[in-house]
Amino acid sequence: MQGAVVECVPNFSEGRDARRVEAIVAAMRVEGVHLLDWTMDSDHNRSVVTIAGEPSAIVEAAVRGAGKAAELIDLTRQQGVHPRIGAADVIPFVPISGIKLEQCALLARQAGLEIWRRFGIPVFFYEAAAARPDRANLEEVRRGQFEGLRDAVRNETARRPDLGGPGLHPTAGACAVGARKFLVTYNIYFDSADVSIVRAIARDIRAASSGLKGVKAIGVLAHGRAQLAMNLTDFQVTAVSQVYRAVSALALRHKVAPVEGEVIGLIPEAACERDSEWMRQLIGFDAQTKILEHRLAAPLDWPGEAPEMKQERR
Repeated sequence: MQGAVVECVPNFSEGRDARRVEAIVAAMRVEGVHLLDWTMDSDHNRSVVTIAGEPSAIVEAAVRGAGKAAELIDLTRQQGVHPRIGAADVIPFVPISGIKLEQCALLARQAGLEIWRRFGIPVFFYEAAAARPDRANLEEVRRGQFEGLRDAVRNETARRPDLGGPGLHPTAGACAVGARKFLVTYNIYFDSADVSIVRAIARDIRAASSGLKGVKAIGVLAHGRAQLAMNLTDFQVTAVSQVYRAVSALALRHKVAPVEGEVIGLIPEAACERDSEWMRQLIGFDAQTKILEHRLAAPLDWPGEAPEMKQERR
């Protein structure tokens, strides 16, 4: 890819119906945008899609994805262990090359405006695109989830969306659109189904509780096991190996052990620690498909795309 390259990692509140997720992914197919990764999780009931390309095309792709998600996902019927406020729950823009974070924040603002104009979905801006200091933190924006926020926006002026509203979309909720640096989504499974233990570990390590800088963490039950689900927002400050060591020490106190890990979405080469214990525990990790730089060089086919069409685009 040449010129400015932006990554976008929209998270959708559907992880059980593959046909719906495939339709959402296909809707994001825009000239100049490449599909790098998409994953589904049934317990979280969430899908994470990674696309990259030139700025204006990425904005259009993200907006189209939000519109298709609103068409296919009804939050009044959706349940899962992951917090959410919208069918297209979060849409972050990430600078990859030839562009700065501040410019990605402007792209986020453009995307948010189009999501409201085209689909009537209210928008909250977060992290580097936040319109208010108290909305820089995504957890604060998402407090109460869809059900709680649906009531709060009508009763509390301070909780109303940055665009649209005051009420949420009746079935698609709201969308959090932001700009941020590259983060690593890293989950650890334990040899226990006791969620109270991983919730205690999450409290101890998350930055909001004076734990490790740049670590966001929750404890959930996923696939029959206790899972520590984390977003590591600055792996250059707090390496994944540092997080793993801290978690392992806390687990020992609770008489449990981390047994497997997974990376959701892509991970940059700079975050990989090849000889580390956390990487040895990763489930089905393939460098060619999970490392960002490799995927940029060899994108995925879009759903329904013939191989010869992919060749023509290159």
